[in-house]
Amino acid sequence: MTAYDGQAFAAATIEPAVRIRDLRRTFTLKGVLNGIDLDIAPGEFVALLGPSGSGKSTLLRALAGLDYEAFGSGEYQVPDRTSVIFQDARLLPWLNILDNVTLGLGRQVREQGRETLAEVGLAGREGAWPHELSGGEQQRVALARALVRQPELLLADEPFGALDALTRTRMHDLLRRLSEVHDPAVLLVTHDIDEAIVLADRIVMLEGGKLAVDIQVDLPPDPDARAHRSIDLRAELLARLGPSQAA
Repeated sequence: MTAYDGQAFAAATIEPAVRIRDLRRTFTLKGVLNGIDLDIAPGEFVALLGPSGSGKSTLLRALAGLDYEAFGSGEYQVPDRTSVIFQDARLLPWLNILDNVTLGLGRQVREQGRETLAEVGLAGREGAWPHELSGGEQQRVALARALVRQPELLLADEPFGALDALTRTRMHDLLRRLSEVHDPAVLLVTHDIDEAIVLADRIVMLEGGKLAVDIQVDLPPDPDARAHRSIDLRAELLARLGPSQAA
């Protein structure tokens, strides 16, 4: 396990998709983010872990431009094309699925919306209403809505936390596959160590408002070696998080 070294990673990444320097956020005089430095390369999938209340969602919301209630300083750069997925799919109930996916983009992208719905396994369901869908299907719509905008950065705030175990596993496979196809940089906020290991190229962890851990996942293709590496990673991360914080 290595401590986070933002300068070393910056030197290895010529033009990061995300660049954060000394980012600080404070709520009611309490510092939540106390000087974050982080680079994310184009196409890199980064999972962000940390104890409850450590500022994971605060960091994501800052990058999304949604932290209206916080006082802060520091600087960050994100691509113009940035999409966000939340734990709640946040679909508009008075719009059908296709209209939810293409909301705000104009009628010229409706065919692209149909193609993206097919990518997430909802071909032929374009006219369905949100209340007709399961929780997993609603999250597929939310993913399609994010991807149809062809994002260079995808921010995901515990998007599978409310799903049952089987549906969550299927969504993991879907997100990983579509991330490889569309190739955005991804920052996934999660409290689930196993989810981070399965999905991410790299795992970082917040402690005391700072990034204290930065580790490459590097799962080998051999099934046995992959299982051993996953077990070792889980033990390392669990030691830092503590059992009460792990899923």
